[in-house]
Amino acid sequence: MALILSIDTAMENAFVCLAEDARVLCGKTSSRQMDHASWMHRAIREMLQETGRNINELQAVAVTSGPGSYTGLRVGLSAAKGLCYALNIPMITESTLHLIACGVKNEIEAGAPQVEIKTQEDAPERRILICPMIDARRMEVYTVLYDSRLVEQEAPSAMILDEHSFQHFFDHHIIVFAGNGSVKWKAVCHYPGAVFLSSSYTINDLALIASSKFKAHDFTDIAYSEPFYLKNVYTGIKDA
Repeated sequence: MALILSIDTAMENAFVCLAEDARVLCGKTSSRQMDHASWMHRAIREMLQETGRNINELQAVAVTSGPGSYTGLRVGLSAAKGLCYALNIPMITESTLHLIACGVKNEIEAGAPQVEIKTQEDAPERRILICPMIDARRMEVYTVLYDSRLVEQEAPSAMILDEHSFQHFFDHHIIVFAGNGSVKWKAVCHYPGAVFLSSSYTINDLALIASSKFKAHDFTDIAYSEPFYLKNVYTGIKDA
């Protein structure tokens, strides 16, 4: 059974967990975004102690690669790379947007009443799309469109929202929005086919995906991997 460490520092809250074949043995959470770097390594040590495991038993490290907080993504990916290099184990990466969509898919399959009501009222033949959104300041979000099986229908992008966003999709679809960026979209969205869920992913979702990717040998190149920012990082340094 594979012992996998999962790390998520992409959003406001940070998560780490130890899981064995997708079964979470121990997990830690931090809500202090500025302290994610120092907290993470302490939390990993505590989890190993609490579970009686040794760091050399790890068989892979999984980490969210973005989009999300620029600093948070660098913190998580740097830690994952360092551990994988030191222990000579593979690294697994996962999109933050895909994780949010997984949480939505789970809620829909569990019978989310908002989705059922909208489908019945608005035309049963309409297909459901899932649209995770991550806040990117002002009216901009990082987003992507999936169908109900989580197959991409529109590529990930940094989108500036206005009242006409997604207009051409609503004729034939119910779109389920979620993530911290969907709050500001809800304030301007006037489409009856829009559904908003408060669901998000948990570290259990990342642990499940990590286990699946480990079994499929779906690993990320440690040397060449980098955070998936989706737009350029502004450093404040002007070109010469």
